[in-house]
Amino acid sequence: MARLTIIGGGRMGSALLAGLISNGWAKASDCAVVERYDNTRSALVKRFPGVSITDMPEPGESVVIAVKPTDVEQVCRALPAKSFERVLSIAAGLTTDTLETWLWRDAHVLRAMPNTPALLGVGASVVARGSSATDDDLVWAESVLSAIGVVVRLPEQLIDAATGLSGSGPAYIFMVAEALVDAGVLVGLDREVARVLTLQTILGAARMLAESGESPEVLRAAVTSPGGTTAEGLRVLESRAMRAAFTEAVEAAARRSRELGAR
Repeated sequence: MARLTIIGGGRMGSALLAGLISNGWAKASDCAVVERYDNTRSALVKRFPGVSITDMPEPGESVVIAVKPTDVEQVCRALPAKSFERVLSIAAGLTTDTLETWLWRDAHVLRAMPNTPALLGVGASVVARGSSATDDDLVWAESVLSAIGVVVRLPEQLIDAATGLSGSGPAYIFMVAEALVDAGVLVGLDREVARVLTLQTILGAARMLAESGESPEVLRAAVTSPGGTTAEGLRVLESRAMRAAFTEAVEAAARRSRELGAR
């Protein structure tokens, strides 16, 4: 019997498995992956020797559902009743109430939302529990998700808000990077030079935010001399309502997450 079964061996499922094995949470022989596509199964067998790779789930201790939201109902209804102690879904938008209607009575259901930096082990995940899940189930889910980054426990009504912020947030940062590279080219830099400078600037700023202990406001003020170049650049961003644009983006993404869950 597998200690952990992951249904869906795509990018997020395989990233989770790699993190759990590499940090010692589980041995390869403790894990199973259920994947319906032959080519993906073959790749998983080569990447994860010792892990059971199958096309059909077998009863085990716990299961993580890591498939597309449109496939989750089919997966849930295909699981034999009480075949797992707990079920953790990382599908966007789907509430624990919905998941519980597709599973057996009193199923211990948890819902999480990781983001794509989880693929590098530096993700940001949020997790909430369903009506029958316990504090121990939450602790278990946090231990699993910590294999791919930081985990924050939230009441479920805030999961959609976190989806709009951290779930979709990497795309916002990627767009900022894209815009900065293009701006560097516009003012005369070679594109590769603009790319290197942009990426290191974002990486350095992120590390300062994470490691300095200072707030974003303090760090911004520290590099903004009165009447200087940074002040002039910030004046333009403020005039273009940059803050409002980010606020509206997070609100829109959170709203879309709620809409997906209401289907």
